[in-house]
Amino acid sequence: MNMMKIWRNETSQLFDMQTFRLKFILVILCLIPGDECRTVTVQTGGSVIIPCHYESKYTQHKKYWCYDARAAYNYCSILAYANETNGDVSVIDHPDQSLFTVTMRDLQHQNTGYYWCAVEIKGGLDETEQLYITIQSAPDLSVMSSSVTVDEGGNISVQCLYTSTYKNKHKQWCRYKDKRCYTVGRSDTSQNASVGMSDDGRGSLTVVMSGLMKSDSGWYYCSVGDLQAPVHLTVNVAVRDLQTSVKFAVSKATSAVTSDNSSTRDMRDIQYDDLKIWLLPIVLLLLLILVTVTSVILRNKHKRKNNHITHEKKVSDEDDSVNSSSVNPECDVMYSSGIKLAKTEALSPADVEENVIYSPTCV
Repeated sequence: MNMMKIWRNETSQLFDMQTFRLKFILVILCLIPGDECRTVTVQTGGSVIIPCHYESKYTQHKKYWCYDARAAYNYCSILAYANETNGDVSVIDHPDQSLFTVTMRDLQHQNTGYYWCAVEIKGGLDETEQLYITIQSAPDLSVMSSSVTVDEGGNISVQCLYTSTYKNKHKQWCRYKDKRCYTVGRSDTSQNASVGMSDDGRGSLTVVMSGLMKSDSGWYYCSVGDLQAPVHLTVNVAVRDLQTSVKFAVSKATSAVTSDNSSTRDMRDIQYDDLKIWLLPIVLLLLLILVTVTSVILRNKHKRKNNHITHEKKVSDEDDSVNSSSVNPECDVMYSSGIKLAKTEALSPADVEENVIYSPTCV
């Protein structure tokens, strides 16, 4: 019985020693520069937001946040999947940024341990990134503000606080997205912004970023030795720039409408000119036809009038001829002999001389 108890104690001690060695090895690995393991310190009772980046090809895959105090991923407990909240842990996926964020609240000493950002891969090993989070009453590294917002074109100042233990440690300001880092004592220029860092040597590291653009938004972290303190930067489009953009868009739309109207007017002018070219000959032709018809009508009318006059004259001449050839019953007959005869008197052949010539005369 005693031998069995001794064997159990030896086995337990051996297991504890192996576990300690494993934890020691993993801690050492986390301290190796360039390794994927990150170390974050948080004040007791405080909160922290951890960004977990992944490749864009994993956008549709399930993501989760896993924890194990002994650094054994195979035995870790899934605290929450993406886009859900479990107790004091929330996980939110941001597929447009290829990252998900983990928020942990009211952290206590027992929450110290190893955590994994994980992307589920069906039929293969999950993609993971390891972190070590330690809860301290006085964190070795912290920031005055873990979230900073500024208008485009503006400047920010981030203050990172460290303990005396890390006074002589290597200090950097890095961006999670591309792992680009800026070192103390050297000003540098990022894609859009100018970055400067200064260390007072008394526990305060100051990072200044100026001329910020929308594309500078994202996650950064203060790095002192093996420790990291995440900071989220949001750069908003300035109101004046937004107004300028709106005015430019309106101006562009107005110009497009004006251009279309000008084109329409130009097209109408061209069509009108073409119409005038074709319309003028037509009008002239119609005028010519009208003049010709009017002339013919007038000529015919004049001709008919002349014919009518000629006809009346002819009739008149004929009437005169008839009248001249007949004796007017109202007239007396004068004889050359000077004898006047009344129209009612009757003449006998015996009374008339043979050679008497007479002519009618109207009294």
